[in-house]
Amino acid sequence: MSFPAELELSGRSVLVCGAGAAALASVRALLDASAAVTVVGANPVASIVDMADRRQIRLAERELRADDLVGISLVVPATGDDSRNASIIELAKGASAPSVLPVAGSRQEGEQLTGSVILVGGGPGAPGLITLAGLDAVRHADVIVSDRLAPLSILQHAKSTAEIIDVAKIPRGTHTSQDRINAILVEKAQSGRTVVRLKGGDSFVFGRGGEEWQACAAAGVPVTIIPGVSSATAAPALAGIPLTHRQLTQGFTVISGHVPPGHPSSTLDWAALARLNTTLVIMMGVATLPAITAELIRHGLAGGTPAATIADAGLASQQAVFGNLANIGDRTRSAGIAPPAITVIGAVAAFPGDDHDAG
Repeated sequence: MSFPAELELSGRSVLVCGAGAAALASVRALLDASAAVTVVGANPVASIVDMADRRQIRLAERELRADDLVGISLVVPATGDDSRNASIIELAKGASAPSVLPVAGSRQEGEQLTGSVILVGGGPGAPGLITLAGLDAVRHADVIVSDRLAPLSILQHAKSTAEIIDVAKIPRGTHTSQDRINAILVEKAQSGRTVVRLKGGDSFVFGRGGEEWQACAAAGVPVTIIPGVSSATAAPALAGIPLTHRQLTQGFTVISGHVPPGHPSSTLDWAALARLNTTLVIMMGVATLPAITAELIRHGLAGGTPAATIADAGLASQQAVFGNLANIGDRTRSAGIAPPAITVIGAVAAFPGDDHDAG
């Protein structure tokens, strides 16, 4: 689903009617167009709730009321039900509020169901950073299983008949278990449909794509892998930080910070990481960053080592905080940064120049 190119959306107050998976493409596309979005709908899916929690949208978890239309520049029916959408349009007309239906992607004539799963890495979030192969897979999918980190506006290119399933995992919030996600992929493929598992970054870089591939293979479901641009490399680049530089460092190391040093589930050798002399990239480490930086300093990495945290890479809401190993945890917290975010530690984190005070 997309909106007419001549429709000016920037700064306009847009009411999206519907908070289910069918609304995801519209909401994300409107945000990408810098609209001021309010969503009204009962039983919102997790990705919609996440956008509201991060103050990207306003959310009213209830059915549409006539007073919701007051002062609205544009009404977008996105319930996934044609009759309900038609009723919303009539209600908007009665309130003299302009309404528009997103333009649905077209179904391909003669298309065959293949009964397979395609694991698509969608890149760090900006719709332009998905690969051509990934976009093509979305266009031809019968079922799309997506989460909050996927480039959700890409869903506007899906067929009008495609089933959209939201399986977002919100940190310390709404959670779809990996076992359930695996089961959905297998069940939908075994019904004879082409299933796209759309997620952010690259499915095989801390994306649990390996687990999904194993589950499908064990069930005899054919799997195709379409790699994506990993946020581990994209986020620093979008913030002007090269992970390697001939005069500064000869490598980089990517680690998960989802558990802190000393946790029973942690398998990392923090002493070795402190001695590597390469750029250190920490994914999923917003909550554990103070413990991680303290551990690296304890093992000898200088507290003055440049560091930066980048959030929402590639999106209009991208934010970068610069500092050093000793203070990046505090600066990240003070800036109110929430996942998804990447922290870079090493000489290259000072690369954007002297505009950032690392002291």
